[in-house]
Amino acid sequence: MIGDCNVCYDEACGSGFCFDDVRKEFDWYTTGKVNIGYEAIDRHAKSWRKNKVALYWEGADGSDRKYTFQEFKIRTDKFANVLRKAGVKKGDRIFVYLPRIPELYASAISIAKLGAIFAPLFGGFRAEAVRDRINDAEACMVITTPEMKRLGIDPIRKDIPSVKTVVLCNIPRNYDLEPGDLSYDAEMIYASEEFEPEWCDLEDPVIMHYTSGTTGKSKGVVHVHNAMIGHYITTKWVQDLRDDDVYWCTADPGWVTGTSYGIFGPWLNGASQVVYAGRFSPEAWYWIIDKYKVTVWYTAPTALRMLMKGGEDVVKKYHLDSLRYITSVGEPLNPEVIRWGMRVYGLPIHENYWMTETGCNVIANFYGMPLKIGSMGKPFPGIEAAVIDDKGKVLPPGVPGNIAIKPGWPSMMRSIWNNPAKYNEYFRISGWYITGDSAFMDADGYFWFTGRIDDVIKTSGERVGPFEVESALLEHPAVAEAGVIGKPDPLYGNVIKAFISLKPGYDGTEELKREISESVKKSLAAHAFPREIEFKASLPKTRSGKIMRRVLKAMELGQPLGDLATLDDE
Repeated sequence: MIGDCNVCYDEACGSGFCFDDVRKEFDWYTTGKVNIGYEAIDRHAKSWRKNKVALYWEGADGSDRKYTFQEFKIRTDKFANVLRKAGVKKGDRIFVYLPRIPELYASAISIAKLGAIFAPLFGGFRAEAVRDRINDAEACMVITTPEMKRLGIDPIRKDIPSVKTVVLCNIPRNYDLEPGDLSYDAEMIYASEEFEPEWCDLEDPVIMHYTSGTTGKSKGVVHVHNAMIGHYITTKWVQDLRDDDVYWCTADPGWVTGTSYGIFGPWLNGASQVVYAGRFSPEAWYWIIDKYKVTVWYTAPTALRMLMKGGEDVVKKYHLDSLRYITSVGEPLNPEVIRWGMRVYGLPIHENYWMTETGCNVIANFYGMPLKIGSMGKPFPGIEAAVIDDKGKVLPPGVPGNIAIKPGWPSMMRSIWNNPAKYNEYFRISGWYITGDSAFMDADGYFWFTGRIDDVIKTSGERVGPFEVESALLEHPAVAEAGVIGKPDPLYGNVIKAFISLKPGYDGTEELKREISESVKKSLAAHAFPREIEFKASLPKTRSGKIMRRVLKAMELGQPLGDLATLDDE
């Protein structure tokens, strides 16, 4: 450790760090008793952190609550007893279909303590998406609210035969329970506070995330208790978490960021974290930072672009002086957003890279590392990442190819539920996990994202990554959001078409199209500019904020739209 940050990157890499070095940070290293739920909450409740706030919760209606580690241990022990009484046992799949209320976070820990598998469902899903995921996992229970049950469970109740019990949170007065329903609040009144966790093997499954479906049908990605090693150390080093920090991860636990870095990672570090259940607005988010004196803020590029779109005047209404560190993930972070953040917040935004299947950060810009604006950063210590061709040859600096990682890091997925063939596809090149993303590495070892492999556009004989075009488009003062696709063309093979959402005050004229197109041509290359531009009020995005290029392309070419369960239609 050097200076005021948790890790000196070069020192950590030079010291021969490996993930096994982290094992001694956990109680199971000495006791031999393994459970990620215990390590996230119980061990802190038995330490000097017992009266430290684990969760600051802010409701959409302005109500707020807070729970210490000791209080949250009691709460999760009681609910684990409720679940055990309802018949939940080790290995069962439990779907948690809740808004961001405290019961969601308690459910994740309680399910883990039982040795069952926590499978979060994003609250915006409706019946068809819920049905497909529950049936694929053969879940025995769903934890939800009456309103979400009405929208997402009741229409498909006869189509999910594996579900024997529905636990309902926040039941209103005079609500009639149906056969198979349980009241969370009523059961918690009489539940015992005494609970012995189900001790597990490090390779026992504990979390299952269904991917966002940006490239096809959603699939169940399975992670095991051993993932806690990656969750713990990457949160500590990439988020630079310290004991006096107040941490806010804005991601919903329906997505992997909201679980790895919004539940387990921070609590494995004994951190105080904030959860905000309300809707997004620049005013609301800045108010949350000020109210809770947030010091470390982990958010998404889409949110940052929306904050940038909201303008600088709103920022001036708030102090934001508690902030010391901002990180971002979910999709590549455009350089213009980073420059804006440095100007407006007085802080750089540190991008990192990973995905549902990796379970934790694998490439990152660390707190104490020189920042190259637009780069994903360098591989996490203990991670061997490379850019390779389709035959597994490592490519030299500056040459784009597949982002690949040597298998074996602790948070790597262990399976795709009921789909071993899909799992094996990720390892089709011997000795590598293939991410499906493309990048190049520079001479200093920094990685630069160019796009999804399937999204790369070949135009006029040249390969163009859509992200670099989108970033160039965002440099124009009129552009709020941009999505880029390749459109088949008899002359060029493909032409680049851009779909653009404009900032307030700009009109989508033909003259503006020409101006935007020319600006990209000047900043990139003669072949890399959009020959077609279409202005849209908004772009199709997943609930986790990723622009769905496949949907844009399907709409443009009149093709089937595929799985739209994760489309953000709000």
